[in-house]
Amino acid sequence: MTDRVAEMSVKVPPLPVTGGTATDLVTPGRKGRGPLLLSRRDMVILALMAGIPAFIHIFFVWVPTILSVLLSFTSWNGIGGLDRIKVVGLKNYSDLVSIYQPFWPAVQHNLIWLGVFLLIATPIGMLFAVLLDKDLRGTRFYQSALYLPVVLSLAIVGFIAQLFYAPEQGLINNLLGTTGQNGQQLIDWLGNKSLNLWAVLVFASWRHIGYIMILYLAGLKGVDPTLREAAKVDGANEVQTFFRVVFPVMAPINIVILVITLIESLRAFDLVFIINKGLNGLELLSVLVTNNIIGEASRVGFGSAIAVVLLTISVGPIVLYLTRSQKGIGE
Repeated sequence: MTDRVAEMSVKVPPLPVTGGTATDLVTPGRKGRGPLLLSRRDMVILALMAGIPAFIHIFFVWVPTILSVLLSFTSWNGIGGLDRIKVVGLKNYSDLVSIYQPFWPAVQHNLIWLGVFLLIATPIGMLFAVLLDKDLRGTRFYQSALYLPVVLSLAIVGFIAQLFYAPEQGLINNLLGTTGQNGQQLIDWLGNKSLNLWAVLVFASWRHIGYIMILYLAGLKGVDPTLREAAKVDGANEVQTFFRVVFPVMAPINIVILVITLIESLRAFDLVFIINKGLNGLELLSVLVTNNIIGEASRVGFGSAIAVVLLTISVGPIVLYLTRSQKGIGE
């Protein structure tokens, strides 16, 4: 047996010890004398993979953005050629803040939208994330149920809101007995200016809560368990551990959620447009852009000015997020 093993070992050629790299051993025929050159076919494939998404992004994002900025200094109804475009300078912006009555109510509504998201919807989503992070019984079911509104588009959420708030056939009025029939009081949730914004915010928050819950839940899963154990050894309870240890550690997630909340409150459009086209107390900046550009009295230049204002406000949180991200990468 020993002789046979020795004979087999003699037949195994020794590995060459020539000072070559691992690539020389793994890749036959390549001596490690230079970088691996791509073939023309590989270069074409890489160019297509990078070029097509870049072209789509530039064509559908940057080109309309630049055109909107340029059109905001003009007066044009969207009909006719370039000869119908008249340059008016800053007149659209001055009219927007001084003459156009729906502008300031829309700004106020966007701020209310942001306040509800920041002070109510986001804390509730964070609370649900903390509860689901404890691996309670039925966690997967609750997680799926709370995240379900995020899967639905805001247009579908708007139709659901109409089913709930309809004056006579709506679920809420039928439960409260306020359908206006048989001498009952009628509550017009979506037609009353003092109620419709808050009624819509209930469904907007319903969707936002699930979104925030998933983000915070992902952040909680990434927290080092030893931090909680150390806080428990020091005598901290669960509330103290979360706010003094876990929450500060999730600073990157908090920045992301802050930026997302700001952008979501500014670009809110689908929900109010489905309900009543953003009129009668539901004016938002994004809806004003649409109503002015594709409305009955099309004012492309004026609507573009509103879009530029909305873009300028939105750029702030995006720049903040990118700055913090680059700082974290640099560190």
